[in-house]
Amino acid sequence: MIVEQRTYTVKPGSVLAYLDFYAREVMEIQTKHLPQMVGYFSTEIGPLNQIIHMWGYADFNERARCRAALYADPAWQAVLKKLLEMIEVMETRILVPTAFSPIK
Repeated sequence: MIVEQRTYTVKPGSVLAYLDFYAREVMEIQTKHLPQMVGYFSTEIGPLNQIIHMWGYADFNERARCRAALYADPAWQAVLKKLLEMIEVMETRILVPTAFSPIK
């Protein structure tokens, strides 16, 4: 398994608007294509105005297939522009579990 960690720094003051829009209009579309949401978070201490979400995949091939299907979905294309308007910086990491990680 691999875990993709995506960190979005949103415009100051827009965390709640981002999360509200995501919950109402985006999550259902995204979870239709991405197999396992590991978690969805916002920061309270440290760098502020950040949204961190993590997605689990069996491997890089599954990630590529799922993300291609997501981007091909017209519903995703319709919400993507509004999401991008709220985001200032996007970062992505791929995390590979250690042998003793509870997530394998």
